[in-house]
Amino acid sequence: MLTYDREAAVAHLRNADPILARVIDSVGPFTMEPRDGSYRSLARAIFFQQLAGPAARAIMNRVLEGLGTDDRRFFSPEEFLSATDEEIRSAGLSRQKLACLRDLSQKFASGELCEDEFAAQDDEEVVRRVAAVKGIGRWTAEMFLIFSLGRPDVLPVDDLGVRRGFQQAYGIAELPSPEEMERIAERWRPYRSVGTWYMWRTLGVALPEEGR
Repeated sequence: MLTYDREAAVAHLRNADPILARVIDSVGPFTMEPRDGSYRSLARAIFFQQLAGPAARAIMNRVLEGLGTDDRRFFSPEEFLSATDEEIRSAGLSRQKLACLRDLSQKFASGELCEDEFAAQDDEEVVRRVAAVKGIGRWTAEMFLIFSLGRPDVLPVDDLGVRRGFQQAYGIAELPSPEEMERIAERWRPYRSVGTWYMWRTLGVALPEEGR
């Protein structure tokens, strides 16, 4: 669930930034619904890294089917660890992603990472903790903060879609630098996650499957 009031967030952004107010009028209501399940969300993120959505989803679904699960009852860390490399690789998963998913599963199975631990951690601590998993960097950690933990004030300055959204909305000649994005979005605090969502939406960017 969201950790903030969506109507208050949108009202704040409207009042703070007239350009973003026009984007909000064009895009419509803020409808993001965070996903449940830390392990599931991070595992899905690994599946979808550097792949087009349909291809990643097809591979993930084959892995789920091979493990006797589906996207409604996602596999557990223990179920993934009990499968052989050959069983997982036969679904089309790369060796690199297999290694990343095994590292993630091992960290959850051992208790090094826990489903409920992140609620008590600030954003930077969450980034540090999940970035210790092989294959997970800051961008994936920030998507986790926004789409899984429902954190209100995340600005992923390295995301290409967000940069293009800023460029289009604010009439910037070239893709903005992180510093320029941070300067513009300073007035959005403490709801930069919501402003980020609108930057994606102004381009019609396909976002991670919210609520799943």
